Amino acid sequence: MKRYLLAAAIVAGLFSAPAASADVVGFTSPSGNIGCILAEDLVRCDIATRDWTPPPRPADCPDFTDYGQGISLGPYGPAGFVCAGDTALGSGPALEYGQFQAGGGMSCNSEPSGMRCSNSDGHGFTLSQQAYTLF
Repeated sequence: MKRYLLAAAIVAGLFSAPAASADVVGFTSPSGNIGCILAEDLVRCDIATRDWTPPPRPADCPDFTDYGQGISLGPYGPAGFVCAGDTALGSGPALEYGQFQAGGGMSCNSEPSGMRCSNSDGHGFTLSQQAYTLF
């Protein structure tokens, strides 16, 4: 199964599990345009309004799901675009500029330029209304 489909399954499972059974932290950019979740094995950030276009939808991302609304990252390996029918928007309180959330070998920094998330092997992404980067 592709990672973005696996990520969607993990997120769906985390949100349906009782709060005591999963250590999931939700947070939002101060503007409210980006919502993120951070779990033991995944960080995912979705964006409400963007001025850019994601790459083309992969053939194995079903038409009945959304694509390109967010980016996910595991503790190792590269980030990728989300193919899912749910959202991380509105997942928690504002993470003020200059603050961060970390766990599971991943961290996200809230910056005036957008959200920047990375993992323990140096991969990650930036996400803002103006642009995204995968690194």
